[in-house]
Amino acid sequence: MSFNHAQQVDALNQSLVDLAGKVNVSFEFFPPNSPEMETTLWNSVKRLEGLAPKFVSVTYGAANSTRERTHRIISKIQQQTDLQPVPHLTCIGASKEELRQIALDYWNSGIRHIVALRGDLPKDVPADSDNQMYAVDLVELLKSVADFEISVAAYPEVHPEAPNAQFDLLNLKRKVEAGANRAISQFFFDTETYLRYRDRCFASGIEVEIVPGILPVTNFSQLLKFSAMTNVSVPSWMHRLYQGLDNDPVTCNLIAANVAIEQVKVLAKEGVRDFHFYTLNRSDLTYAICHSLGLREARTELVA
Repeated sequence: MSFNHAQQVDALNQSLVDLAGKVNVSFEFFPPNSPEMETTLWNSVKRLEGLAPKFVSVTYGAANSTRERTHRIISKIQQQTDLQPVPHLTCIGASKEELRQIALDYWNSGIRHIVALRGDLPKDVPADSDNQMYAVDLVELLKSVADFEISVAAYPEVHPEAPNAQFDLLNLKRKVEAGANRAISQFFFDTETYLRYRDRCFASGIEVEIVPGILPVTNFSQLLKFSAMTNVSVPSWMHRLYQGLDNDPVTCNLIAANVAIEQVKVLAKEGVRDFHFYTLNRSDLTYAICHSLGLREARTELVA
């Protein structure tokens, strides 16, 4: 017997109620490059603050191009909100001495958690340069400065520069052995891809949490360009969902929310509890998704 519409709604509502209090989230922002984008960022930070995320991270630009802006945003979040700000730190374009000083400055200012990444290579630097540092080197350096909590990147569909999946997996294992506390995954859309990757990590002796990165897709054309650069597969069902919607942002937002909610629901059933949302500095869609997953703002009730 098939469900009628009311039964389908009840089933959806019950599945979301079951997640209330069982799902933790973190959010990623990037440094703004204009006054207008700065306003958008801070509106988003304040809106999402009420959901009490575990932390919020702030990215570096290519070749450290936004280093000072990242530091400024981290400092402002730390001073003006109750959030735990987590800076990204990359080792491309900086000496070990510079990195140690940056790490020490962060520690002395109260920052205890860093996302350690290699970073994007400049076009004129070969991928196998003898003097090049990697994320594992940065993890070791950070641990030599202070007992930071460290997150690193993981790639369920293999890093674009890795020669094969096993090499990529061993690289993650090295980062964990160097002191990384968790890995945050590149975004993906096939939940089975993530689950198989998590199983392979565990089988390889990688026992830290692999936090899935969730990207709500509001611009499908941009996604296709970005996924081609990052080695992320876009399933055929997503092509069908977004077909003909290039000039329909409202419908795209609804589809993006539905896809992200479904990802979290499926992964939560498989024991995943922490999710990292790539917000693109926009709060409304991420807020709506998290609200649907049972996260609520803490409100002070007035007592008569």
